[in-house]
This record gives sequence, structure tokens and C-alpha cells, in this order.
Amino acid sequence: MPKDNLQVLNALDGAKTQWYHFTAIIIAGMGFFTDAYDLFCISLVTKLLGRIYYHKAGSSTPGSLPSNVAAAVNGVAFCGTLTGQLFFGWLGDKLGRKRVYGITLLLMVISSLASGLSFGRHPNDVMATLCFFRFWLGFGIGGDYPLSATIMSEYANKKTRGAFIAAVFAMQGFGILAGGMVAIIVSGAFKAQYPSPPYFKNPNGSTVPEADYVWRIILMFGAVPALLTYYWRMKMPETARYTALVAKDAKQAAADMSKVLQVDLEEERQLEKPGEKRGTDFGLFTTKFLSKHGLHLLGTASTWFLLDIAFYSQNLFQKDIFSAIGWIPKAKTMNALEEVYSIARAQTLIALFSTVPGYWFTVALIDKMGRFRIQLMGFFFMTLFMFALAIPYHHWTLPNNRIGFVIMYSLTFFFSNFGPNATTFVVPAEIFPARLRSTCHGISAASGKAGAMVGAFGFLYAADAIGVQKSLIILGVISFLGMLFTFLVPESKGKSLEEMSGEVEQENGNQTQGGRQSNTEIRIA
Repeated sequence: MPKDNLQVLNALDGAKTQWYHFTAIIIAGMGFFTDAYDLFCISLVTKLLGRIYYHKAGSSTPGSLPSNVAAAVNGVAFCGTLTGQLFFGWLGDKLGRKRVYGITLLLMVISSLASGLSFGRHPNDVMATLCFFRFWLGFGIGGDYPLSATIMSEYANKKTRGAFIAAVFAMQGFGILAGGMVAIIVSGAFKAQYPSPPYFKNPNGSTVPEADYVWRIILMFGAVPALLTYYWRMKMPETARYTALVAKDAKQAAADMSKVLQVDLEEERQLEKPGEKRGTDFGLFTTKFLSKHGLHLLGTASTWFLLDIAFYSQNLFQKDIFSAIGWIPKAKTMNALEEVYSIARAQTLIALFSTVPGYWFTVALIDKMGRFRIQLMGFFFMTLFMFALAIPYHHWTLPNNRIGFVIMYSLTFFFSNFGPNATTFVVPAEIFPARLRSTCHGISAASGKAGAMVGAFGFLYAADAIGVQKSLIILGVISFLGMLFTFLVPESKGKSLEEMSGEVEQENGNQTQGGRQSNTEIRIA
């Protein structure tokens, strides 16, 4: 690494925490707020979709989505997300983080609005249209994962980098919380305006025609926060690390960072040509990458895969689990809007008291405890609480023990968020070379979404075929495997990105080659 490049990056590593860091957290974090809202709000309205579009006259129970339709509606966004993570992760390394950052947000806005406008002559037509738009919604969300993580890691100083990246991801908790709150407000307002009897009293009258607006409004609201931050994303400069290490333009990197951070960077001379390639620039599909980072990529991808099987299974189907233990009343005792309200209230309470606090415990402690310890601890307690729920499952279904079940179930959420759900997002943004950072993060995240698809599709059928108890045992085993694969992931606390990726070592030997030298002056305000 030429000395001028190294000095630019050292200046960023040593820069004080400034207002722009917090601005970047908000700009990147609102994307994750939208991501979580859009991915999880669908679980709030699937019961309503079943009542509206799959009602069977004369049935003793409300209509529900057929298993294949439910799996598609819940899981199609994950298919799009996986594709988007791979595509935009690769594109972010090829074209730069900034160039494609706004595209992902715009795609989310358009697809959120379009999801709420899904129409058709027949129920399956509506579901097919909804699935089409949710695929593209997922595609945009997928791009947000590697780009947001990489941008935040490359802006941050090394002392608080973990907390900054985790804070971006922690906005996901607020997105889940907002989804529940919006559903409560919308369903509550319609319930008050259009009262109707419970299903067992009047099957046809329990679902008012206006209920069709409820799920559409809930889905479309996801466009609002994304739209509000689009302008600010477009104003963000390219990260200095990409410009200096990938584009090889240290002068431009210094100029960009001087505009937004209180770091005075004066480039007197730029002797390395922008875009010049060196022999140390090995690619992803090379033996050198495999020897230096192969196990690391296996570690980040496998732990994220295993985590998301458990995490998304819990999130998407918590309404079914709560119904099974009786925390949510039986569907036939409620009208359609009351059911949406009850499901949203349960999800909001879980988010408020376990999901959101878990994220922010990680933000507060990740640069003190380290990524490895938090991830190992999180997987351990997830395993423990899953087995504690599953083995005496009958005990928890008794009326007097339901609150205990909810508390234990909430703790699995707490330790997934104060644990691997946050760290699997943070670490891939820190340990790979700049020219492959977004790609490797995208691969790791895509592995996670493959796990989410296993959770979304597999848990649905597993719960029907083998029951909730055995499904929880399987999730406990999966969490235990995540604990084992965590040992492949290196600790990055307190180290610069270049130390973790090995770019300092491999480039220091080349500083004197080719007559490259620099008179770059750097003063940290």
C-alpha cells in the first residue's frame, strides 16, 4: 500500500467520533429500518389475506392461505434478497459503494408501493402479483445489506467501528417495532370505524370489505422512511477506502473525506496513477484468497446461514406459536381486524421488550466484549432457551404457564440480537480486503437469506408435519451448530480494516517499489 494511501486510512482510523458518523448511521440505518419493516410486516397480514381471499363458505374456521401460497408469500422476498445481496455486493466492489447505493433504496420504495397495489380477478392472481413485487422488494433490500455495512465500516474509526456498524443494523429492531405499531394503528382505526361480529357468530360478516385496505396500507407504509432518506444517500461521497485502495486515487479520497469529517488532508503529490493495478490484487476465485480468507468466508457464511434459519423461523411464525399456546385467542373468536390487531400487539411486545434491547446491548458492548464472545454467547443461550422451551413443551401450553413461555421465547430473541444476528452482519464488513469487501459481505448475507428461506419454507411444513415441539428442538440443534462454526470467525475488535484483511502486510513490502512516494500531510482535528 503506498504510503499516502496508508496515511489517509490511518487518519480515518484515528479520527474522533463526529456528527457525520451519526448522520451516516441514520442514513444507512433507515435503509435497514425499511428492510426489517418490509420483510416482517408480511407476517402480520397473512392471516388477513387468508380470510379475505380464501374464505370457504360453511367452514367452521376462518379462511387461511394454502400452505404453498403461504410459503411463497412469506419466502419470495428472501429469494429476491439473496439475489440482490450477491448482485449488489459484487456491483459495489466493481462500480463503487456510492453509485449503486441509491438504486437499492429506490427499488425498495417502488416495490413497497407496488406490493400494496396488487390486484387480480382471482385470489391466486392477487397473490402472484404480490409475490412478484415482493421479489423485487427483496432484491432491493438485498443490496442494502453489503452496501450499508461496507460504507459504515469504511467511514468509521477503529475504536468505535463495531458499535457504528451494529447501530446501523440495530435500526432493524425499530423497523420490526414500527411494523407492529403501524399494524396496530391501522387495524385499530378500521376496527373502530367498521365494527363486525366474530367469525363464529357471522362468518361472512366478520371480514368487512374495507379490511382489504388494511393489508395494503401496512405494506405500502414501508416506502415512507426509505423515500425520506433517498436525497441524503445521494449526497454521501464515496468512501475513502474504496477510492484509495480500489480506485487507487488517494488524492480524491483525501478531498472527499475533508468535506465530511474534521480531518485536514493535504495531498501535495499523487504519484500512483488512479486505477493502476498491482500484483497483490488477487481476486475472489484464486488460491491466494482461499488460503488467506477461505476459512473466514466459510465461518461468516455458515454462521449467518444457521442463525437465519432460527431467527426467521421465530419471527415469521411467532403468531402460530402464540396461537398454539393460547396467548392469541382462537381465530374463530375474533373478526378479521381483531386478529390483525392481536397478532401485531404480540409482535410489538416481543420487539419492545426483547428484540430492540438486544440490538442495543450489542451496540453498547461490541467494542468492549468483542465480536467473537458476543456471537458465541448468543448462540449458546439461543440453544439453551430453545431446548428449555421444547423439552417440557406440554408444561408451557398449560394456561398458568403461558406467560413463562412468552418470557423464555422473548429471551431467545434477546440473545439472537445481543449475539449472532448483529455480529454476523458486522464481521464480514471488517475482515476482507476493500476490493472484495462488499462481495464477501454479500456472499455471507446471501448464505443467511438461504437460511431464512429454509426457515420460511421449512418451518411452515415442519410445524404442520412434526409439530411445534420437535421444530423447536431442531432450531436448538441448529443454534448449537452455529456456536461450533463461530470458531472459524476471527476477532476484529480494536484492529484496522487493513490489519484484518492483511492489506497492510501485503502492501508494506511494495511501498518502495516503482519509486512511489508521497508528501501527504494529515492533521486530525
